[in-house]
This record gives sequence, structure tokens and C-alpha cells, in this order.
Amino acid sequence: MRHLRFYFDPISPYAALAFARLPEVLDGLDVVVDYVPVLFAGFLKAHGHKGPAEIPGKRSWTYRQVLWEAHRLGQPLQLPVHHPFNPLALLRLCWAAAPAGRTPSRWVVEQVFRHVWEGGGDPLDPQRLQALQTLLAPPLDPSSDEVKSRLRLATDDAVAAGLFGVPTVLVEGELFWGLDGLPLLSAWLRGDPWFQQGGWEQAARLPVGQARPGS
Repeated sequence: MRHLRFYFDPISPYAALAFARLPEVLDGLDVVVDYVPVLFAGFLKAHGHKGPAEIPGKRSWTYRQVLWEAHRLGQPLQLPVHHPFNPLALLRLCWAAAPAGRTPSRWVVEQVFRHVWEGGGDPLDPQRLQALQTLLAPPLDPSSDEVKSRLRLATDDAVAAGLFGVPTVLVEGELFWGLDGLPLLSAWLRGDPWFQQGGWEQAARLPVGQARPGS
């Protein structure tokens, strides 16, 4: 049995779509999946990046493309009333609902994604957040130091493992990033012979080039 870790932040519509597709991608495989909530903004800070919604042209393209992908995949998805938003309350709620020493269940993560990406509501509306917390009935206080530490440690560990974005699946030291990385993940897990031809390793060793003078 292979052990996969699915890293996500509910702020990401691509993570929501990838989460919904994952059972289909893994169908017939002997795997177990841990769902790991992480703070995407922590990745951006660690790598000195901007998020897609912070770049005007990329912002509009991202929303248009993700709506198309949802349509193409037949997956319900509506943009929330504002985006980006601060996902800390939702991330902490995920960890508060996780059993001791474990990650949150798929059911918990599904409720959080539905809260954000179905219905077009405000993810941070206090009444909606309270209703979600009541539904999840977490054994820990989402505002507790223990929960905050779980989230911080998970994010730090993900950065240390080389993650730079969400969603990402980590399996046996290999990273598969993005919604469009899921077919690649499936092929790798199923032993596609292409991975034995050397291109996978060679691509990771490609040296960094330098810009030519005047270019």
C-alpha cells in the first residue's frame, strides 16, 4: 500500500477541484491518503512569490479558467463573494477536527471545500462559520495554541519537503502539483513505462541558464 499526502488550502479553487477528482484518479490503486491543511500564504512568503489573485491579469484568467475547468469536469463550483480571503479560520477548524496525531478526514475536508466553493457565499461570514463548526463538532478549540501549532508545523514541513503550491500530492518523495498534475500522478502510480525512459529524472537535473547580454 502506498501512502499519499494531499496538501491543500481551501482558498484554492484548484485544490477544491483536485480534491473532488482524487478518488477517480486513484480508482483501483492500493493507496491511503492523508489530507493535510497548509497555509498557502506561507509557501508564497517562503519562496518570495505572489499569489495568482495578486497579479491583475492572472487574477481574471485564474477565475475564468477555474470556472471552465469546473464546467468541463461537471463539478459544482461557484466563486465566493470575495477572493482571496484569509483562510486561517478554516484551516484551524480542519486541524481542530482532526483526531490526535492524525490529519482531518476526507469528510471534514469536503465540508470545508463546500463551505467555500458551493453557493457563492462569504466564507468568513460569522454565522456560516459557526454553522460549519457545529457541523464538524471539532474536539479541539480552533483558536487553541495546539491547533495553531499543528497548522504551523504542517506548513513548515511542507515547505521543507519542497512544496511551493497547492494542491500538491506527495508520495515517496515525489511531488505532483496542481489539478493538471493528477493525470501525471495516476500514470506514475500505475507504472507507466515513460517514467523508466529517463526524462523524469533528467528534467529535474536541467541546469539553470543565464540570460545573454542584451537579451
